[in-house]
Amino acid sequence: MKISKRARLIQPSLTRKLFNMAKEYDDVIDLTLGDPDLAPPKSVCDAAYSAMNSNKLHYSANAGLLETRAAIAERIKQVWGIDCNPAEDIITTVGGMEALYLAMLSMVDEGDEVIVFAPYYVNYIQMIELCGGKPVIINAYDSQNGIVIDENVLEEHITNKTVAIIINSPNNPTGDIICADMLKIIARTAQKYDLTIISDEVYRTLIYDNVKHESILQFEEAKNRTILIDSLSKEYSMTGWRIGYAYGPREIIANMVKLQENVAACATVSSQYALIEAYTNQIPNDYIRTEFQKRRDYLFGEIIKIDKLNPLMPKGTFYMFINISKTGMKSEEFAYKLLKKAHIAVVPGVAYGDMYDDYVRVAFTKEIDVLKIAIDRLKRFI
Repeated sequence: MKISKRARLIQPSLTRKLFNMAKEYDDVIDLTLGDPDLAPPKSVCDAAYSAMNSNKLHYSANAGLLETRAAIAERIKQVWGIDCNPAEDIITTVGGMEALYLAMLSMVDEGDEVIVFAPYYVNYIQMIELCGGKPVIINAYDSQNGIVIDENVLEEHITNKTVAIIINSPNNPTGDIICADMLKIIARTAQKYDLTIISDEVYRTLIYDNVKHESILQFEEAKNRTILIDSLSKEYSMTGWRIGYAYGPREIIANMVKLQENVAACATVSSQYALIEAYTNQIPNDYIRTEFQKRRDYLFGEIIKIDKLNPLMPKGTFYMFINISKTGMKSEEFAYKLLKKAHIAVVPGVAYGDMYDDYVRVAFTKEIDVLKIAIDRLKRFI
């Protein structure tokens, strides 16, 4: 049987590889996937059950129920201060990932280039390649200063084939935040070269120490050229519900809707009703952020004591990037040995860019009692 070139081009990520390998151990502590263990608010779950019990389970419009998009539009106004038309400016998608993919399908042709700042969410690269595009990677992180966007370096990577820039803040895998000054540079550069910005802000509610979320949409240069990606996966701990959305320029959203018909028809309708409940009634979710901040503080406080490990304090997300260079091992060797000897699964840093082979990513998506066991095993392993 023939397998397409694009199918052969794509390989399972190291995140999923370690996740699958972890299944071989009965007592493994899996810290690979960004899959929070907390339950969504009860009223949000009840809204989905009510939709099911009322037989509200049939196809919606490809862009989603208008009621869903109206709830999203109101949330956009509350969070980003932007008035938008729910019928034309928003598409409801199967999680944030489908929103990302449909956005790229709508603008990337064979040979087009998309700028990605490293370390990056692993699926950005393969999505671009699936569309026939070329990822242009800019290393933009160091342990002392976090994410730093150099305007000259950014411009040096722009060619006549560049169509878009992807940003992710708070950032997966580092937990760092792109500050307003850096976002301004990106907005100004995108306007100068007439580029689209894809702003992945799915971790915006998981920011700690009373730090304010900064969005590129606050800048006039970016407002008419940015596709905002968001979802309920992290905000309400609803990863398996697969409900997200995109907001952006009408021409792009219209084409995303057209593609949606051929990809998934529409987002799951019961999950759309859950979103309506969460957003319309402004269901509180502070308990999620509070719990992850407790876990972050515990994990950092313990790992910093372990010889040869240098954890970086995340400002957001539920990930911690740990420098392992003093162990003498590169990230894949470290991750495989840690899994085999200590039954702890983490993600090799090289998954997020070639420059990050001295790091591993840990997801603190387990309760503190489990993290305590992981710390004991990690100490023995080191």
